[in-house]
Amino acid sequence: MGDPGDAGIRVNAVWPGATRSRLSDDAFTRFPEVIPQLAARTAFGRVGEPDDIGAMIATLGGDESRWITAQNIEESGGYRL
Repeated sequence: MGDPGDAGIRVNAVWPGATRSRLSDDAFTRFPEVIPQLAARTAFGRVGEPDDIGAMIATLGGDESRWITAQNIEESGGYRL
């Protein structure tokens, strides 16, 4: 088997930070008191929205990202530990 790049296959991952979504069993809806605490730890002062993550995924799938591969992209709004 050859290298995936030989076939033009790109593999990237998006690592979202605290993002409002159903994947976390609607945790932000059930526990809204954690939102200000998480938001205060980000450079942008808010938690992520699904469209924030979706836009990155769409960008990575587009031709403008044709030279990006084998990357794990953290998309956390500048979360500070």
